[in-house]
Amino acid sequence: MRILVVEDEPLLAEAVAKWLRGDAHAVDVVHDGAAALERVGVNDYDVVVLDRDLPLVHGDDVCRELVAGDCSARVLMLTAATEIDDRVAGFALGANDYLPKPFAFAELAARVVALGRRGPSAPPILQRAGIRLDPHRREVYRDGRYVPLSRKEFAVLAELLRADGAAVSAEQLLEKAWDEHADPFTNAVRIAILKLRRKLGAPPVVRTEPGVGYRIP
Repeated sequence: MRILVVEDEPLLAEAVAKWLRGDAHAVDVVHDGAAALERVGVNDYDVVVLDRDLPLVHGDDVCRELVAGDCSARVLMLTAATEIDDRVAGFALGANDYLPKPFAFAELAARVVALGRRGPSAPPILQRAGIRLDPHRREVYRDGRYVPLSRKEFAVLAELLRADGAAVSAEQLLEKAWDEHADPFTNAVRIAILKLRRKLGAPPVVRTEPGVGYRIP
């Protein structure tokens, strides 16, 4: 998934991002509410991990903007406030989930995955052409054979499977599997596809559609 982490404590923000990247997610990080609204206006995120007490634009106002706008991302709100009334207020703003600080990174990651499962494009198990991908265990099998993949290869394969036979452009794969620091002219997608083909084995299952992208028929 593509995730935006909005947290004004840089060390905590980077720790959360590192943990989520370890689960093969593409993660962007900002440290204030104004930057969060700017990024959401540019990128298509699946989940926004949103600290409530933010500078420039308060997290409550960010959440309201996301809910009122065209943003389809689900919001996991973080806060140091632990009272029931505070949690109820967070849900009233439109947040999809609410996690008080301090929290365990493993729990935060599990909640992010649970939010992603609520979308129609993220079924529990992805299967096509003899490939079986479990996004939660991060396991891939082809015709019963375990296929070890890197985080980026796993993310690219997941997007191809979610397309359900349709072609996915290199730009779309770059958007979903890499973060905002990826060079749009990079050949990272092509390299990931080459490695995927080699690891998945014969017969080749990932096809190139010239001028369009890649697909698994």
